[in-house]
Amino acid sequence: MNGMTRRERQVTDMQEIVRILDTAKILHLGLVDGDEPYVVPMNYGYTMEDGKLTLYLHGAPRGRKLDVMRRNPKVFFEMECDIEPFEGDVACRYGLAYFSLMGRGIAEILEDTEEKKHCLSLFMKTQTGGGEFVFDEKMVAIVSVIRITVSDYTAKYRPLPQKK
Repeated sequence: MNGMTRRERQVTDMQEIVRILDTAKILHLGLVDGDEPYVVPMNYGYTMEDGKLTLYLHGAPRGRKLDVMRRNPKVFFEMECDIEPFEGDVACRYGLAYFSLMGRGIAEILEDTEEKKHCLSLFMKTQTGGGEFVFDEKMVAIVSVIRITVSDYTAKYRPLPQKK
């Protein structure tokens, strides 16, 4: 990925990156449909193993998103959390403090029932903060499950401005 312009805002602490993943809840998934961008907000689950991020999404068993992924599995994603507006003394000093994470990867639509069950459990853990959920084959059959193997990502913190 291209380097971050404001390197002093880059988040590299893995605990903080995991906190962003646990807190954000909505991922904005960017796809390319022919020569047209297509972005859709989605809930997600994830695993982070030795700094390697894998994302899991679910949705309807058919539709534009899946059609686009089948033609072009390259995706981009973005999520943010801890959004706090701030005011300034002039218009250009107003803004938002936030944490964000964005990156790219390859999407794969999963077909194996047992793998889908496992990924849906990871999804529910992220969305609910824990708990054990059981998915039967009937439930799994009516949803699509997407795994994004993330190739690279960056995290960022935009702090509140210092009071003068």
